[in-house]
Amino acid sequence: MSQRNYGLLIFIVLLTAAVIWIDLPNNPGIHIFGINRNLDPQLGLDLRGGLEVLLEADVPASQTVTDQSIQDARAILENRSNALGVSEVTFQVSGARRIVGEFPGITNQDQVIEVLKQVGQLTFVPMGQTPLQEGTKIKVDLTTVGKPAGEATPLPLATSAVTPTATLSASPTAAASPTSTVATTSTPVVAQTPTSNSPTYNALMTGTQLSSVGVTRDTLGEYVISFTLNDAGKTLFADYTTKHVKDFLGIVLDGVVISSPQVINPITTGSGQITGKFTYDSANALAVQLRYGSLPIPLKILQTRSIGATLGQDSIRKSAIAGILGMAVVILFMGLYYRLPGVLADLALAIYVLTTFAIYKMIPVTLSLPGIAGFVLSVGVAVDANILIFERLKEELRAGRTLSQAIDLGWQRAWPSIRDSNISTLITCIILFWFGNTFGASLVKGFSLTLALGILVSLFTAIVVTRTFLHLVLDNLKLTEHPNWFGAGGDKA
Repeated sequence: MSQRNYGLLIFIVLLTAAVIWIDLPNNPGIHIFGINRNLDPQLGLDLRGGLEVLLEADVPASQTVTDQSIQDARAILENRSNALGVSEVTFQVSGARRIVGEFPGITNQDQVIEVLKQVGQLTFVPMGQTPLQEGTKIKVDLTTVGKPAGEATPLPLATSAVTPTATLSASPTAAASPTSTVATTSTPVVAQTPTSNSPTYNALMTGTQLSSVGVTRDTLGEYVISFTLNDAGKTLFADYTTKHVKDFLGIVLDGVVISSPQVINPITTGSGQITGKFTYDSANALAVQLRYGSLPIPLKILQTRSIGATLGQDSIRKSAIAGILGMAVVILFMGLYYRLPGVLADLALAIYVLTTFAIYKMIPVTLSLPGIAGFVLSVGVAVDANILIFERLKEELRAGRTLSQAIDLGWQRAWPSIRDSNISTLITCIILFWFGNTFGASLVKGFSLTLALGILVSLFTAIVVTRTFLHLVLDNLKLTEHPNWFGAGGDKA
């Protein structure tokens, strides 16, 4: 066997060891270099139960809801829920005014529902020298958004005393450009009921001026929320912080104060950090509110429904039985009909199954019943590639080629058929995925995704694994000495 085939064999062995480790049922996950990944398989709502929420546009029936606004709302809701750690969530547009959300395996239903109910109008409100407590309900005047700092001063406040809960400090960057740091607490925000005496504030800018928001760590290892502003926000923020040093700038979501940082130094770079006694969860929750704080339309929850996992467990059991039986039949057929090459193909098929499942866990891919069906179908595609190679190999053997020549020529002549058939199936998968994504058919999306990933892995096993195994075992064999080791027709060379 050539040096190249030895190298490929080492790569296959290492890959197999890695995917077996990933596929272990009690895999501890990846926890290295700041990466924390859970490698448990992700099951869909139909397999493990969860929460289903039906939302509707909270606008008069006479008001038209555009397709773009409902699609934008769906995308923002999905981003909010996923960022809160609610994995595998899906939102589907249903009709012209409704959105259906599915939360597989959800445990904290109240938190998710509270996030979904928010309209998400994020504003930055000048508060002068009197900050408000987190959770205070205020009225916000949006007519002043985008005006110079001098025109965005706070309106008269109610006379009730308030307690400062946050400060904003500015520290220079490496280029001596100040960046903001907000010190805040991790006290949960509890919205108060607005009254006719609730204070009214002018808004300096809205969440649309935020360019990016994320959770990082500072030099002391504490969790902080880093943010940057777009050009328009940078100008407004620089103007305000230059003219209002020591003043408080409130961060308000849906009329509820979520933070009241104080300006210590002018902030002209358009970037800053919100710091405080954050845990990762509390910092991430605030970052989600900042990042995905603006819905194009208000939504109301029409219905919530908890779905049990009893049917899902039964479906998993039956799917596992069907998969094992199908694999057993395929393995027996390949071994009995193609004999030694068939046994090698069975080994390649085992590597294919392990690798595909490992990829599903790494991405991760949410497995539903249609998704499992797509995976099972891709197994048949992988077997089909091996059959094409072996039939071509037998033709070359009948033509008087040596085994080594027959392997290379058989693969080369089978490759166009393998390539074209797989590309055609991939195109179909892309169309199905687009259809499912456009019309909210998550089941179709799951089927197309698992099938497409399976096809790509099957191409790898056909091109690399099966071919390497054939060279490893058959290169030094003489067909005339072992005619019974080969499939039907192999002894006619």
